[in-house]
Amino acid sequence: MPTTTSRDGTTIAYEQAGSGPPLLIVDGALCYRAFGPSKKLREQLTDAFTVLTYDRRGRGESADTAPYAVEREIEDIEAVVKEAGGSAFAFGMSSGAALVLEAANHDVGITKLATYEAPFTVSDDAPPEPPDYAERLNGLLAADRRGDAVKLFMKLVGTPRIAVVMMQLMPMWRKLRGVAPTLPYDYAILEFGRHHRPLPPDRWTSVTMPALVMDGGKSPDWMRASQAAIAEILPDAHYRTLEGQTHLLKAAVVAPVLKDFLR
Repeated sequence: MPTTTSRDGTTIAYEQAGSGPPLLIVDGALCYRAFGPSKKLREQLTDAFTVLTYDRRGRGESADTAPYAVEREIEDIEAVVKEAGGSAFAFGMSSGAALVLEAANHDVGITKLATYEAPFTVSDDAPPEPPDYAERLNGLLAADRRGDAVKLFMKLVGTPRIAVVMMQLMPMWRKLRGVAPTLPYDYAILEFGRHHRPLPPDRWTSVTMPALVMDGGKSPDWMRASQAAIAEILPDAHYRTLEGQTHLLKAAVVAPVLKDFLR
C-alpha cells in the first residue's frame, strides 16, 4: 500500500485508481478507505478521474502522532495532494467536508472543491449538544471504553437506539471501536461552527476556487441551513440539494453530480 509522510513525520496510507485529473476524497467521522462510503464512490468516479482515497490519521493503515491539531490533518491532505502532482480536486463528506474547507483555505493545492453536509449548527432548530459531551467522550477514551465512546457519538448524531444495538452484533462494530480514538479529532474540526452561531464571514477568505456545496433533500432543515450559509460565504460557490438523499449519501447519486461540476 502506498504511503506518504506528513510534515510531523506521520505515515499516511493512501491509494489511487483510475485516470484523468486527480480527485481527493476526504472521509467523515469513523470512516476510512476500508470502511465507509469512499470505496463505493471511488468505483463510480475512476472512469473520469484519478481518484485518491486515504486513511485519515489514526485510522486504517495510517499512523498517528500526538498531540492532535486540526493543522496536522491539513498537512496530511497536503502530503497526499503532493503525491498527486501538487494539485487536485477535492470532495469532503460530513466532518470531512469541514476539514477539506480548512485545507482549501491553507493553499494545499486544491483547485476545485465539493462538499456534502458539513455538520455545522447555525440555526435555532439544530439539536442541542450536551454541554459535557467533549468531557464525557475524552473520559471514555481515557478509560479505553471505546464502544461506549462510539455509542455516545451515535446518540449525539441521532442514530436510532435499535440501530446501535444491531451494530454491536455485526463485524462493523470492531471497526468502529478501532477508530473511536479519532472522534475528538472531528469534534475539534467542527468547533467553530457549533452552538447555533453564525459562521464567521471571514473564515475561508482563501477559498476562492470554484466550489459546490451540497445537501440532501431528506436531511433536516438545520443541516440544509448550514450548507446554505457555507455557500453564501464562499465567493465562488454553487449550492445544490440532492433530492431524496439523507446524510448517508449514495455514491450512485453524487458521482454524476461531481463529474458534471468538476469537469
